[in-house]
Amino acid sequence: MGQLRRTAPFSTDWGFTRGLPIDRHYIESFLGQYSSDVQGRTLEVADASYTRRFGGSKVTQIDVLFAPVGDPGPEVTIIADLVQGDAIPSNTFDCVILTQTLLLVYDLKTAIRTVHRILKPGGVALVTVPGITPYNHRHTDTWGQYWSFTSRSMMALFGECFPTAGLTVSSYGNVLTAASFLYGLACEDLTPEELDAHHPDYEVIIALRAQKER
Repeated sequence: MGQLRRTAPFSTDWGFTRGLPIDRHYIESFLGQYSSDVQGRTLEVADASYTRRFGGSKVTQIDVLFAPVGDPGPEVTIIADLVQGDAIPSNTFDCVILTQTLLLVYDLKTAIRTVHRILKPGGVALVTVPGITPYNHRHTDTWGQYWSFTSRSMMALFGECFPTAGLTVSSYGNVLTAASFLYGLACEDLTPEELDAHHPDYEVIIALRAQKER
């Protein structure tokens, strides 16, 4: 892990230059746990990489959402954002994959209401947000980072729209992985046992499964 007595991180891109970022390991662990929910008609933000990886043949139609700023990728099918979401059809999606997106949305409650609206009855949103994290200075001309979260705040926010019985929250991380993530280290710098030891006081990633009432 090198010398930790330093004021600059080992990398400034969340660890991508060193391997797989620690937060991505946790995001992918969460999506793998709930991969059975990635089915039917799905919606993902920016691209469909997680939909294809975790849904496979269970997915019948893929939509990709991109905000009306910047350049959309080739997979984008809906230009809209979760706050001004009129272009996103209601009661449509069996699964919405929303990874590391809500931190960029100032009007959180409206965005969450949109997620609830666009899900089919019984549909599932798989949501991840940062807890302990470096600040994201990228894309400041188009959108910026407004929030970090806790398990409690996620339950409270989604509990305003979704039934409590339909909410399951998990947190990932420990003091070592939290410090390592802030230093810009990657999964390759840690052992599997270090990565997968979780402590509720050190939430690197908060992940929430939200199911709409039937």
